[in-house]
Amino acid sequence: MARGGQGLARVAVVVRAGAAPLWWFGACAAGIGVLPSGLTGRRIGVLAGAALFLVGAAAVTLVRRGRYGALARGAARAGKYDVLQDRAVTVRNWRRGHRWWLLSAFAAALGSSFAVPVAGGMLLAGLGTGLRLKAAWLGRRERAEQTLLWVRVDWLDRRGGSPAGKAVKGLRGTGIAAGDAAPGGARRRTAALV
Repeated sequence: MARGGQGLARVAVVVRAGAAPLWWFGACAAGIGVLPSGLTGRRIGVLAGAALFLVGAAAVTLVRRGRYGALARGAARAGKYDVLQDRAVTVRNWRRGHRWWLLSAFAAALGSSFAVPVAGGMLLAGLGTGLRLKAAWLGRRERAEQTLLWVRVDWLDRRGGSPAGKAVKGLRGTGIAAGDAAPGGARRRTAALV
């Protein structure tokens, strides 16, 4: 980084980075968790799991929306020397930083199946779905304002997450075509060459 430039990571990519592993770990834990009948029985476990899925997805989707909105409204234009981090690097940093947390959550979801079958896995899957929905909400906002939102890498927590945490003092904005991720943090689909 030259002349005072900063490393910037896409906010939506950081939010979305945990969606797939949480959903897949949750789906696997729920699938395996249906085997034991548990203390409550499978029927109650599945019903509790469905409720936890909905509650988890809604909570993750709605939490800190006001903070994201305030940061987005005050976003400054990214500078000429700012370095935009690739989507793959941002996702890899988040997943490496959270790998032990993810494995512990998976183990806890599996273990909880002996008490309440399926419920722990469905909760994990709901958290992953909530992250995907929050990233989609950010993507709609980015499209509407024609501005991609970026956060300084050194303001993220030590595990590469918390793009709206206390350490984040503001966001940067770029044009909608900047970087290698589409609005919402998904991989950018390139048009086929003719």
